[in-house]
Amino acid sequence: MARSHIAVALGAAVFALFIIFQLCSSFGVPQVGFWHWKLGPEGRHPVPQTHIFSENDAAAVAESAEGSQYLLGVGKADITGPVVELNMMGYANSSQVGTGLRQRIYSRAFIVGDPKDPSQRFVYMVLDTQSGDTAVRYGILEGLASLGSEYSMYSQKNVAVTGTHSHSGPGAWLNYLLPQITSLGFSKQSYQAIVDGAVLSIKRAHESMELGTISAGTKTIKNANINRSLYAYLANPKSERDRYTDNVDKTMTLLKFTRASDGKDVGILTWFAVHGTSLLGNQTVIAADNKGVAAYLVEQEMKSVSNAAEGFVAGFSQANVGDTTPNVEGAWCEDGSNTECNFEDSTCGGKSQDCHGRGPYFGLDDGGVKSCYEIGKRQADGALRIYNSMAVSGIPISGNAVRSFHTFVDFSNFTFTLPNGTIASTCPAAMGNSFAAGTSDGPGAFDFKQNNSGAPDNPLWNVVGGLIAEPGPEQIKCQYPKPILLNVGEAHTPYDWTPNIVDIQVLRVGQFIMIVSPGEATTMSGRRWREAVYDAAVSSSLVSSSSTSPIVVLGGPANSYTHYIATEEEFGIQRYEGASTLYGPNTLNAYINATLTYLPYVSDSSTETSPLGPLPPNNVNKSLSFIRGVVFDGKPLGKSFGQVLTEASSSYALGSPVKVVFQAANPRNNLKLEATYAAVEKGGDDGSWTQVKNDEDWELLFEWKRTNSVLGYSEVTVTWDTSLTAEAGTYRIKYFGDSKAAFTGTISEFEGSSGVFTLA
Repeated sequence: MARSHIAVALGAAVFALFIIFQLCSSFGVPQVGFWHWKLGPEGRHPVPQTHIFSENDAAAVAESAEGSQYLLGVGKADITGPVVELNMMGYANSSQVGTGLRQRIYSRAFIVGDPKDPSQRFVYMVLDTQSGDTAVRYGILEGLASLGSEYSMYSQKNVAVTGTHSHSGPGAWLNYLLPQITSLGFSKQSYQAIVDGAVLSIKRAHESMELGTISAGTKTIKNANINRSLYAYLANPKSERDRYTDNVDKTMTLLKFTRASDGKDVGILTWFAVHGTSLLGNQTVIAADNKGVAAYLVEQEMKSVSNAAEGFVAGFSQANVGDTTPNVEGAWCEDGSNTECNFEDSTCGGKSQDCHGRGPYFGLDDGGVKSCYEIGKRQADGALRIYNSMAVSGIPISGNAVRSFHTFVDFSNFTFTLPNGTIASTCPAAMGNSFAAGTSDGPGAFDFKQNNSGAPDNPLWNVVGGLIAEPGPEQIKCQYPKPILLNVGEAHTPYDWTPNIVDIQVLRVGQFIMIVSPGEATTMSGRRWREAVYDAAVSSSLVSSSSTSPIVVLGGPANSYTHYIATEEEFGIQRYEGASTLYGPNTLNAYINATLTYLPYVSDSSTETSPLGPLPPNNVNKSLSFIRGVVFDGKPLGKSFGQVLTEASSSYALGSPVKVVFQAANPRNNLKLEATYAAVEKGGDDGSWTQVKNDEDWELLFEWKRTNSVLGYSEVTVTWDTSLTAEAGTYRIKYFGDSKAAFTGTISEFEGSSGVFTLA
């Protein structure tokens, strides 16, 4: 739930015992229990950030230049939830409520299967959401089960639901109470859009499956991420830090999927660590942030590449994102001093509120839009550089093994043995004081600051924490040196506030191993985790069927959202990432231990299924909701829905914005999944019209505004930025809406059209 204005969520928790009463007073009794629906690289050996390819592998590659064949499928589907009147997920800012749409968000599914054994396959999903989620994953699995026996091979063990960690999508879909607070609870509509679209993307991938090959490649991307918590990173041993060129991982790893029938490429899947916080907390238009831009740009580019198949899918998965930021110009004080924020605690004059990260186009009053596009473009350019070099430097994925495991582990008190023989344990989840300070991507409020291991300046916060769940001496000792602000792991009223049961999952094809992390691993945490898996894979001959060394990547946050995973040393610093590492100082080591415990289930010889473990709760039918639905839509006397209120000019110069205002209705009446609210149509010489831009396109902006709450009036402004990809021609702007009648509740479609204009 990360960054900006995180203390707004805390503010809601200040009087935790009064939350329900106050909301009930304002909105009535919540609706509960009525929702039921069906549905280099990436390792740590030695200075290169991943062991992905060595000179010793060259002969093996020469012998098997094509790699092994697998069943491959790719699919993409729309998961855009309500774009207006719903809190956005990521910054935990209750005032950041959606007002429109810049770009639709999607689920992209990648299926890899063993041609000889239909049961051996996995699905790696990349959702344009803040994270994976327990309830969403339950919903996806239920949706797949409802499709019949043909989909019975997709199960708990082999479906990975990762999020790009965008902070600009619709919220109110998460399983646990803490992230629901700022969104006024749970939204059926938002949740179901994600679940249904995710299932559809898997269905499309499944239906497209055919024999093909996979190859891997890497490139360094120098200008798309920096470390936003360098003071904590420097707490890691110098000898360890000296093994790496950079203080964040700057290597993008890419898999290319090629079908055997005609040699065409059907998709790519990449891993690169950078936060989805290019779009700032003060902008309220739905989008998929920088990774959504990257995917869009690559998919658009592939439409003109002869060797790319129709429907090419580009997945830009997150990696060890915890302490990264796309605000590559650094953190600066926005208090008039124009000085850099304090290095140790990211404050300005002792307060966190004025410390903000700056993207490449800092200074524009656009909510980070241009910086977002630029960081996305840098990732897209990197992916295309890898893709275009694959014929020369691509590494074939080989070996007949397609394996996966998934299990649940209770981290509220997980006891295990460290490599040095010491017995260690985790703790029930808890948030520290610096959690409320936020980060330079989105600072918090009140008197909190990062790198604070003491009590808050205001004793009120001690009272607040006690109202939620008073931590006992054992919990305080277990979480030390974290000062516990919110003892959320022991808070179960009205249902669990955060997860204590975590997902442990690994997917494998040939020598390629994917760690699926439920939390935001920091840079060094990801390196240690990957290296541990790499070492275990080598020492145990885990990938004996492959002739090349293991390639290990980490993707997430996935399946649930367990906040952060900092190293023990970073935990001791208690900046935001350490304070948000839920299960105490041994959290990372616990994840590594659990992963290695179950790693044999992805070995060549494994024929058994990993144990299920203790199931986490599914709070879908328990979750509170104080989110009001659409009552009705109205229009002024003499106006009609879709009528143009502000017309386009008759002509524009290329590069100029085109803006049209329509009489509107609430977009929540119809999410337009797999469709569009707005479009640009181009006129042909024969009088026909062809849609050339829609909600998928970054340059078409759809903004909705309520103009009279009592009478239900609203307006939509559609703006086309013609500076990016527009061509000269004759055009018109279209708006597609749905209105809700006042007494019957009937939903009726309508559309509006601007006049014709020329672009030259």
